[in-house]
Amino acid sequence: MKSVITVADKKQFIKWFLERYELRNPEAEWLLQYLASNDQLLAKVHFTEQFKNVHKSLLMSTTCVQMTGFKFYKNKRVTSDVEKAFLDVHSHPEEDVYITLYYRQRSDCVHYLQVIESVQEPVRKTTPTDILMELQVDLLLDHIENIHYTKQLKIAIDQALDEGDRETFMKLSANYQAIVCNVH
Repeated sequence: MKSVITVADKKQFIKWFLERYELRNPEAEWLLQYLASNDQLLAKVHFTEQFKNVHKSLLMSTTCVQMTGFKFYKNKRVTSDVEKAFLDVHSHPEEDVYITLYYRQRSDCVHYLQVIESVQEPVRKTTPTDILMELQVDLLLDHIENIHYTKQLKIAIDQALDEGDRETFMKLSANYQAIVCNVH
């Protein structure tokens, strides 16, 4: 972990990351590209592993890990809508944004370790009930997101069948099968 992480370091990391990994949510890739294209915004971006208990955070994961694809946290509100996150980041460029990325072998990744920052978490008394409720909400949101994603995938599979697009059909079917196998 470097003591001073420059905008250039962050930009280089995002470029490196996007060249090697596919995000579960393709719109999240567009958001990262947008952040990397604006030095003033990128100066307010912090890559961290503590995405909760901060004012504004983004959680993104790649297709190679079994995690929620995208979450935007702001003031204890959570959404999976990338467009809402973009609008907030665009409308409030003065606010810090904390990004947590989940991808295969990130803990051993030199590029990741060069941009990761630690966040001083506010001292807060957390009861076991609070923790349990938070976990239940996260599980419910993940479940709802998976249902939505599965429905969208079925629609795309049907469309590929209708259009006779074998390559797309095979790719989407494999994605669907991987999801169904992980659920059961």
